[in-house]
Amino acid sequence: MKKIISLLFLVVLFSSCSEYQKALKSEEIDSKYQVAAKMYDKGKYDKALRLFEQIAPSFKGKPQAEKLFYMYAQAYYKTKQYYLAGYQFENFSSSYPRSEKQEETSFLGAKCYSKLSPSYSLDQADTDKALEKLQSFIDTYPNSTFLPEANGIVKELRFKIEKKAFENAKQYNTISDFKAAQIAFDNFISDFPGTTFKEEALFYKLDSAYKLAINSVPQKMEERLNNAKTAYNSLVKFKADSKFKSKADEMLAKIEKDLKQFSK
Repeated sequence: MKKIISLLFLVVLFSSCSEYQKALKSEEIDSKYQVAAKMYDKGKYDKALRLFEQIAPSFKGKPQAEKLFYMYAQAYYKTKQYYLAGYQFENFSSSYPRSEKQEETSFLGAKCYSKLSPSYSLDQADTDKALEKLQSFIDTYPNSTFLPEANGIVKELRFKIEKKAFENAKQYNTISDFKAAQIAFDNFISDFPGTTFKEEALFYKLDSAYKLAINSVPQKMEERLNNAKTAYNSLVKFKADSKFKSKADEMLAKIEKDLKQFSK
């Protein structure tokens, strides 16, 4: 019995392979479509794609075109070819605005760009594009079943943008460009008022202001020490029990000591 089952499996397998190879070489568009759809339904997306790529140009305007281009886009998506999938989903959305798949393809087209979003340390052009596409989807389909997932992706992408901006500001502190660091942290806090990095940003602004002050020429020291004291107050006002409180208090003690020389 096992031998019979194995034999039947091999027959079906070779028959399927033979059918696919025959379709690849065939000039019959409808035959290619039928085999491509069969490969797609079986989850053999790479094989389906080869056939879709051959027949897609010839199917525009045909009754089966909507289904074909939906499967075409999905096959690219399933094989993680997100640039091509995004293009095909957008093309589908513009070509079939009344399709029942319109909402889904609009979402997946936007999602493709999020899949292309790189690490926060790299250029974020694709992240910005993904946020733009996702926001457009959210505005167009405010009651969509895809909305929770769309909002979740937006949150992740915005965090990445925040992380990059924070690390860029922190880099000025690292290279000891303390004036630029203070400006960068001010801009960061202004641009991302609800950021989870606010406590760290306020501390590193204090650190930058403190280091600039204690290394200043006498003519500029008093003003810069007071700026550093203001930065300290901003940190403890935001979070009195900051994890940086001990280091910040050490800086404040030094600031207060150095300011005494200007009150004599």
